[in-house]
Amino acid sequence: MTDTSRSRREARTGRARRQPSTTTALAALAAALAVSIAAAGCTSSGGSSPDDGRSASQSPSPTGTAPGAVPGPVLAVKIDNAPDARPQTGLDSADVVYAEQVEGGLSRLMAVYASRLPKAVGPVRSARESDLELLRQFDRPVLAFSGAQSKLLPLIDRAPLDAVTPGDKSDAYFRGGERPAPHNLYLRPSRLLPAAPGEEALTTGFRFGPAPSGGRTETSRTVRYPAARFTFTWSAGPARWLVTTDGEPTVATDGRRLAPATVVVQHVRVRASGFHDFLGNNTPYTETVGSGKAEVLRDGRVYDVHWKRPTAADGTEFTAADGRPVAFAEGQVWVVFTESP
Repeated sequence: MTDTSRSRREARTGRARRQPSTTTALAALAAALAVSIAAAGCTSSGGSSPDDGRSASQSPSPTGTAPGAVPGPVLAVKIDNAPDARPQTGLDSADVVYAEQVEGGLSRLMAVYASRLPKAVGPVRSARESDLELLRQFDRPVLAFSGAQSKLLPLIDRAPLDAVTPGDKSDAYFRGGERPAPHNLYLRPSRLLPAAPGEEALTTGFRFGPAPSGGRTETSRTVRYPAARFTFTWSAGPARWLVTTDGEPTVATDGRRLAPATVVVQHVRVRASGFHDFLGNNTPYTETVGSGKAEVLRDGRVYDVHWKRPTAADGTEFTAADGRPVAFAEGQVWVVFTESP
């Protein structure tokens, strides 16, 4: 990595890092190798059920980045969000969950993993053109997906990411459970990454810290797509936003409710792309570069903010009316893209 890209990474994460000495660098390398070997040795070769991921949050993989070392790539997984795909596996272990509109007004998720890797993730589904723009904010991320339209595949091949489908690495994927295809494809993240890269790999521009001043009390927020909806309800006990999808509680495979610490409702332009599904429905393109309005939900309050992402290589800045950065609560973040009025 060049000094320029390293500086850009530090600016986007908001975390400056000292350059390691030669001795420290060698020690970091040795530690990373040890973690990789240990992770590889503990990888199970069996299993054909999504139950492999039920203990995902109980026994996550270790962070693979030693202090001062350059982090490895994040893992981004396209996850099915159709009714037949729920409950999903491993979604509660993600650092960031992006929700976007797809064909027919339905929703699909992209889960990004950096702090820990669950044993299994899924159901895994196909990629979309706007995913490529969204993922440019990370340094060569690994994108796991089931496939894509044939005309989109050349764009994915040229994108600055490592795309991995079942055809590329069949041992990383498995069919599980009693669901019919395509809602039964799962990923074993340890087959793609030796260990979680650590939170410094999350070059999203997000800042975490105390709540900003102002805001207003809000206990529930619903975001609607033409054929899908998300509701986030504040729960003071765990200090989290309980997720409801299409009117049903959103739970992990082990039955626990999905509950991010911060929810961002980001108003964006959603336009028609040059691609269609097999039924002829146009694929929406969600523009995540630019600027606009957003609401940040944290601590039972909502804050009206301005978002800005100058280029695809940048993270997204969220600022209050006075221009000050708005910090998120520590924990999982959901970003729900919704069409600007």
